[in-house]
Amino acid sequence: MPMWDHIATHISQASQRPFTIEHRRPVGGGSVNRAYALSHGDTAYFVKFNDAAKAAMFEVEAKGLEEMAQTDTIRVPKPLCWGTVEGSAYIVLEWLAFGYGTHGSWETMGEHLAAMHRVTRDAFGWDQNNTIGFIPQQNPWTDSWAAFFRDHRIGYQLKLARKRGGHFPQQDALLQAIPELLSDHYPEPSLVHGDLWSGNAAVTEDGEPVIFDPATYYGDREVDLAMSTLFGSFPKEFYQAYEAAYPLSPGYERRKQLYNLYHIINHFNQFGGGYLSQASGMIDRLLR
Repeated sequence: MPMWDHIATHISQASQRPFTIEHRRPVGGGSVNRAYALSHGDTAYFVKFNDAAKAAMFEVEAKGLEEMAQTDTIRVPKPLCWGTVEGSAYIVLEWLAFGYGTHGSWETMGEHLAAMHRVTRDAFGWDQNNTIGFIPQQNPWTDSWAAFFRDHRIGYQLKLARKRGGHFPQQDALLQAIPELLSDHYPEPSLVHGDLWSGNAAVTEDGEPVIFDPATYYGDREVDLAMSTLFGSFPKEFYQAYEAAYPLSPGYERRKQLYNLYHIINHFNQFGGGYLSQASGMIDRLLR
């Protein structure tokens, strides 16, 4: 069966409604995936593709979206189905038409994210490993946040960086310092998006805030706030509304630098380039 016929059949089976592809057009899928909009009449879907070897990546993305959706706090696109065809992995999501929203939309985003962060578990991690971008992300259940972040976030990324040829002169000192850097901080294991930058959040044409492309796990809620400032901050109304709904703990500004280091090393592992020197500079500043 040709690829697009296979996907249309899978959509029909998963939705329990007949679907054929009337229109198909490429759309932005980020720096990792290829993406298309499929539609027939008023029914539309968003489909992402990658190599067939990445099929598990889409499966855990769907489970992450479902985990967030079950909290009934913030809108995420509903995953419909996923699989492989003709050497490609794919995932089909509901189509959401994005607009510009209003300042009120971003206030609502802050309130809804704070509500999601109040959903907690008894330990840090998740039921399964997933990915951040296309890099593996390890999520073993761990009682200590400092140990989890040291071993399964910074430590794991540093191991991957070494395999890529990345050398951080102060990496051993950093790993030793992480428990001290987090010694006066005792967060609850909150459900976090895990990859919350400006490219993974938007507002629908109706003004409803949406987050997508998650790297879900249970961690310190501050990781989401920190990353939201890394590649261009959200509007200030978002932060004001979040702080009013769920105030941050003292010392956040220092922890923010540590949490964002994870993403910069991850970007080196994905894309190389100047992220190596940027990460080295962040390590030096954290140790001063």
